Amino acid sequence: MADTQVALAEVAPGLPADREADAVGRRRWGLRIVGRVAMLVGCLVLWFALVGPDRLDGLTPRAFVRLPLEAVVLAGGALLLPPRVGRVAAAVVGVVLAVLAILRVLDMVTFEAVHRSFKPEVDAGYVSSAVGVLSDSIGRTAAIAAAAGAAGAAVVVLLCTPWSLVRLTRAVRRHRTTMRWVVPSLGVLWVVSAVAGVQIVRDLPVASTSAAGLAFDEVSQLYAGIQDQRSFEKAAAVDVFRDTPAGDLLTGLRGKDVVIVFVESYGRVAVQGSAFSPQVDAALDAGTSRLASAGFSAKSAFLTSSTFGGISWLAHASLQSGLWIDNQVRYDTVVSSDRLTLSGAFKRAGWRTVSLIPAGNVYWPQGRSFYHYDELYNSLNIGYAGPRFSYAPVPDQFTLAALQRLELAKPGHPPVMAEVDLVSSHTPWAPLPRMVDPAQLGDGSVFDGMPEQGQQPGALWKDPDQVRAAYGQSIEYSLDALTSFVETSHDDNLVLVVLGDHQPATIVSGADASHDVPVTVIAHDPAVMGRISGWGWQDGLRPGPDAPVWRMDTFRDRFLSAYGPTQQP
Repeated sequence: MADTQVALAEVAPGLPADREADAVGRRRWGLRIVGRVAMLVGCLVLWFALVGPDRLDGLTPRAFVRLPLEAVVLAGGALLLPPRVGRVAAAVVGVVLAVLAILRVLDMVTFEAVHRSFKPEVDAGYVSSAVGVLSDSIGRTAAIAAAAGAAGAAVVVLLCTPWSLVRLTRAVRRHRTTMRWVVPSLGVLWVVSAVAGVQIVRDLPVASTSAAGLAFDEVSQLYAGIQDQRSFEKAAAVDVFRDTPAGDLLTGLRGKDVVIVFVESYGRVAVQGSAFSPQVDAALDAGTSRLASAGFSAKSAFLTSSTFGGISWLAHASLQSGLWIDNQVRYDTVVSSDRLTLSGAFKRAGWRTVSLIPAGNVYWPQGRSFYHYDELYNSLNIGYAGPRFSYAPVPDQFTLAALQRLELAKPGHPPVMAEVDLVSSHTPWAPLPRMVDPAQLGDGSVFDGMPEQGQQPGALWKDPDQVRAAYGQSIEYSLDALTSFVETSHDDNLVLVVLGDHQPATIVSGADASHDVPVTVIAHDPAVMGRISGWGWQDGLRPGPDAPVWRMDTFRDRFLSAYGPTQQP
């Protein structure tokens, strides 16, 4: 019987025993492939963590031709430490380097979006907002997939990097004889390169301590953030206008309807130094002429925004509170306080206060508790039945017309102070609405079909030149809508403060752009404009290159002083 089985095995190799052996072999081969891929990924992440740039424009092959001191130290540690201690140390250091690699990527992304490095202590809360903006650019499904992919990649990095470093330290120990002269030689080479200042890429020395520097910066930044928050809380407790009597507030604007208009992403780049600024400037000059024909005059300058590329609510809070709100921690602190805001000052002085934020369709308790608005309008309660335009749920022309219909055009209405956000110029700047006959606005159905006829975000963002051109067109549209609103309001008591909230992202503004945004005061009454004659602002809607520049947080006190009982420059 045994002989029969042997004979069968020789002529029928596909029996179960052989199939099982083949399956085991395939599994082992698959595991080897997975292990090699994981090792490759881990090594690439290690090198990126050690010498990688923190700016997207620095991501070139030559930027990685560097000698990191940290690698020399790690190799030396693998030679000197006992094997068990070395393995534990390698795993811990691997996790640290994985985190540093993730921070480098986040620095790149954050700089492109908001022109600064990533701050873990304040930026973690912006994830949902970032996914929302991404959804408007590439679609909700793709945005969720991208977010899930990023989270998955982070997990892979955190697993593969320490595993790879442990294996590398084992390899160093296995080749102890060779590495005993290689490691000191690399140390000498690093010292020589550092002393000689050897560079392959300009301003990027071959002798690198980049990873250690990044780790030190992150720890220092966390400590500085704690100290900064303490200083901010002390400064926020001092408010020279907190106890000003209602009768002494805004006396120079009594009887006026005052509208603060934030034009999304309206930055200095829109009016100066870009391929599209001549077209925007022409729209501003045409708007100045149209306003003059309607009896209105304007004065303009620049404000330095506390944010860049996004996170608009920080700029809003800076302007309103007179405090420099440049991160979420500061914002959360100030909106929980009794700090006097511009809208709060108007309310105390007898104005009806309203906000119209078409993109803010969530519960906003701070609108009443901190900003003290009597009415909160958004796209759900202004009677709009038209289509969305990517991020913008309501075209700017309809937003302004809704303010007129719901508040300013009511017979015998009390003076109104409103903050209005115009979001048609919000990224991704496509598709864009077109101006329509104001008499045809109705419930917004007149805009049906426009989004489908316009350029779509997915196609637009493949070409940076097209992105920049679309941004300029969006600003032209918003300014046209604003000018039309003033013309058709027929309200001689209308006063507007029009400003940008921040510069657009670096794809439009460039890597070295300032945080400056245009600001304009528009009024029909010469007495209103006379109150700010000492500011030195320039006539018209367009600020020139030499126009005054103020920090955004200084505006509140200057405004309240100019329009208070004692006029001050």
